Amino acid sequence: MNDSKTMVLYGGGSPNVRKVGIMLEELGLPYELRFVNVFGSEQLAPQFLAMNPLGKIPVLMDPALGHPLFESGAILFYLAERYGKFFPTGGAARYEVMQWLMVQMASVGPMLGQFTHFHIVLRPGTEPYAEGRYGAQAERLYRLLDDRLASQPWIAGGEYSIADMATYPWTLYLKPHGFTPDNYAALTRWCDTIGARPAVARCNARFNEAFGEATNRARQATTDEDLDVFFGRTAAVPPADFSAVKTFGG
Repeated sequence: MNDSKTMVLYGGGSPNVRKVGIMLEELGLPYELRFVNVFGSEQLAPQFLAMNPLGKIPVLMDPALGHPLFESGAILFYLAERYGKFFPTGGAARYEVMQWLMVQMASVGPMLGQFTHFHIVLRPGTEPYAEGRYGAQAERLYRLLDDRLASQPWIAGGEYSIADMATYPWTLYLKPHGFTPDNYAALTRWCDTIGARPAVARCNARFNEAFGEATNRARQATTDEDLDVFFGRTAAVPPADFSAVKTFGG
């Protein structure tokens, strides 16, 4: 049960929620997970929109702050600054972490998310232009990260940071996206290193317990109309193979 000092993280098993879970575990903070059934449009309910008018997960409620925080990157900045960890306090190193976190927020997440939609959710070949476009973007970003990590252990250089936590859950799509891990040796090494961290293992275990079965039940109850809302589909959009949607990294 939640008490007045425990943070609450609203969401599900998606990468944007998972990165916040990793940070909470790395900081050793007490927190509660609350499932939001995005397949059933719970994120569009008035109660949720009061916390995030954009209607997206995650949302973090920290009683010490007194109001909800949304957007996963903003949540990571908040936690890092409040607790003074995983984000340099000044100098060039601070901006290096900041810019690579922005790379994740502006490019890695959106582009890999779009490729997931057209390459995994929709039947392959249904939308060849979109699948090809986002596939090329995914390849470029995976190569960028691999090249970056070939010369240093962490994305922003220096030490393990919120830039690594933010990017890691998205790169777990490398193999499901059809790319060969052996061709991205540095990226794969980095993924394995982060995946072996005790805090990441704890996050995965908690997410599986809190969200795994709830997500399965939500998927089974999802109607075509629910998916139209979730994906923003119109009548002109081909049907999706919803059974192909999976949560990676848990």
